[in-house]
Amino acid sequence: MGVRGIVGSRNMVPLVVLLPALAACIPQVGGPEAVPSRYRPRQEAHERYDSPPARDDQRYEPHRIDEGVAALPAPPPAWQARPVTAQARYVDASTDVVQSGDTLRAVGDRTGAGSEAIARANGLTAPFVIRSGQRLTIPGGRYHPVRPGETGIAIARAYGVDWSRIVTANGLSEPYTLRVGMRVLIPDPAPGMSSAAERAAAFRLDVDDIVTGSEPALASNQRPAPPSRSPRRVLAPTQAITEPGRLRGGFDWPLQMHGRIVAKFGPSGASGERYNGIKIAVPTGTPVLAAADGVVAYAGSEVPTLGGLVIIKHGDGWTTVYGYASRLLVQRGQSVKRGQTIAMSGDTGLADRPELHFEMRKGRAPVDPMAQLPRL
Repeated sequence: MGVRGIVGSRNMVPLVVLLPALAACIPQVGGPEAVPSRYRPRQEAHERYDSPPARDDQRYEPHRIDEGVAALPAPPPAWQARPVTAQARYVDASTDVVQSGDTLRAVGDRTGAGSEAIARANGLTAPFVIRSGQRLTIPGGRYHPVRPGETGIAIARAYGVDWSRIVTANGLSEPYTLRVGMRVLIPDPAPGMSSAAERAAAFRLDVDDIVTGSEPALASNQRPAPPSRSPRRVLAPTQAITEPGRLRGGFDWPLQMHGRIVAKFGPSGASGERYNGIKIAVPTGTPVLAAADGVVAYAGSEVPTLGGLVIIKHGDGWTTVYGYASRLLVQRGQSVKRGQTIAMSGDTGLADRPELHFEMRKGRAPVDPMAQLPRL
């Protein structure tokens, strides 16, 4: 019987008798690093789930990282629905003289270079005014022309180059929007692979790719689609989605179930490998909650290490990430409210027990969630 059932009983047993028994029923999985017990909801008998190991030395046998994750029916992500063919044009570094009536776009069309790259090379800022007779430096390199529906991830995969390197080479910033007709500078590939096909096959998707490179390119006069309020309204993968402009309210814990933090943000272990979030051990099937209002940027399982994965954008550059889920309950493009159930926890990906991987990002930079969430 839950706490509420005991307190609400007409035939109440004296509280002093109940307290030791009640304490024995509450899992002792905490200490100072426990998620607050006030977030624990009452569970009916049919809602109880298998608990994680009681001790750290009892290692849980994880699922295969390629094992399926239960999810709502959804179209393939945009980078699969609209793959990219590597058709970059190589442009030699040169100098171009601005002609009467030229715009920066016209100079780009004439030289084959991207107008954004020309602006950066010449220190031009909006509204990018150029004068007849002005000499412009044309930066050399490989330029890929962006076509309708293409994403940064698909472009990076086609050339076998990390998307983060393309972001840096092109000076892209929040919200990392690609426009149809834009010429994206493609950095030289890393040495060691002889063909584009080999490099594309070696491409590995990560969270940063999805946060910054998953939205399809927009035509010059096109606006992103408004978010959906229901998972039943499935938006086309080639539709760009309007993201929140501002963060509404603060962040809350992504769980209501009592659990223990088993991995902290930052360097860990003898190797000093950096962990970009926190891990919270909770029973399999625990509801995972949106930490703040936002729009789902991704729901799927294409990052093998994180298994079932939901990524939500909240505005002001904030993003939250929820991994290891066994079941996904939201769709890309769906608006969600703080505290809304978005997934059920699990042990997918590289989880070594039933747990939740949770991280927060400001722009591209991971941020310690413990500094943003309510204090324990």
